[in-house]
Amino acid sequence: MEAYIADWLNLLLRWLHGITGIAWIGASFYFIWLDNHLETPQEPDSDAKGVGGELWSVHGGGFYHAQKYRVAPPSIPETLHWFKWEAYTTWLSGMAMLVLVYWYGAQVYLIDPAVADLSVAAAVAIAASFIIGGWVVYDLLCKSPLARDTRVFAIILLALSGVLAWSLCQLFGGRGAYIHFGAVLGTIMVANVFFVIIPGQNKMVTAATRGEAPDPAPGIRAKQRSVHNTYFTLPVLFVMTSNHYAMTYGHAYNWVILIGISLAGALIRIYFVERHKGRASVLPIIVAVLILAAIAAAIVPRTTATDGVATTFDQVRNVVNARCTTCHADSPTHPAFPAAAMGVVLDTDERILAEAARIHQQAVVTRVMPIGNLTAMTDDERRIIDQWYKGL
Repeated sequence: MEAYIADWLNLLLRWLHGITGIAWIGASFYFIWLDNHLETPQEPDSDAKGVGGELWSVHGGGFYHAQKYRVAPPSIPETLHWFKWEAYTTWLSGMAMLVLVYWYGAQVYLIDPAVADLSVAAAVAIAASFIIGGWVVYDLLCKSPLARDTRVFAIILLALSGVLAWSLCQLFGGRGAYIHFGAVLGTIMVANVFFVIIPGQNKMVTAATRGEAPDPAPGIRAKQRSVHNTYFTLPVLFVMTSNHYAMTYGHAYNWVILIGISLAGALIRIYFVERHKGRASVLPIIVAVLILAAIAAAIVPRTTATDGVATTFDQVRNVVNARCTTCHADSPTHPAFPAAAMGVVLDTDERILAEAARIHQQAVVTRVMPIGNLTAMTDDERRIIDQWYKGL
């Protein structure tokens, strides 16, 4: 029953996380797009009102006229819409899911004894330290003189992201390492909203309400963090889907793959941001495609020679029954799985044959199954599966 309840919590939290994430990222992308498409106001009195840019658009059968003030309007309207709860709810639901799946289920999804033999308490403490420490280091860097040069700062962030990816992959199983990389970036993003962007907006609104000229500095800082957030978005979205692709997180150089795909995502976002401004170079897209192509070519499964020893299906069945059906059966015996993991059932000969390609990919090519090697599959047993599959 405990595992069944955990499954329902996982489902509901994942659903909520997806909904709020779409709302947050959609709003963020829209305002970046809007900011980069503003034109000089056409009405003569717009400049006197403090309007710095405007944009006309059509959507859903209606016309919209958006205006952006250089600092603030002469008077604050009674109804002022804020965009913050999308970010907060996305983070809260994501952290709840992280705790439920990767911390509560640390022995299954976070710890891999072949990577580092950690206790549950140690693994969770290390994971939490990375999430908190990531924000602290990033925030201090943003407040330092290094942040004045955007290109230098981008190189520093890339280097630190590489260190983060490498460190996590030396401590946790690949799947857990990837999701915690995303959790660090996601925490930085929402902390930017909570500690910098919203407080800066509060100061501007308060000053405008009092009839004072708002200090533009908070707005400048908020814009800096908002730009960083938009470049973090695609790497975080990749991490959110990465658990479906063991070829990435299960590779021996999973940290290189992680930082490479993250860099490609940031470059793609750079292209679209610049395209909004009307002066986009295709170079970022070209580099991103080359990075992804290089990764795909580098991790393509290699054919290995067998030792010529015949493998019988009885041997394969014995391995599967001993190492796989604990989780992949109509009625799994592992307490963490109330139903067959990923819907894959391997408790009959027909089902084993039907899933031959998946079994080989997961147990031999990427070696991510059994997850965390919970059932202690040996190299000899993986070799049996390899020889059987190649003989099909």
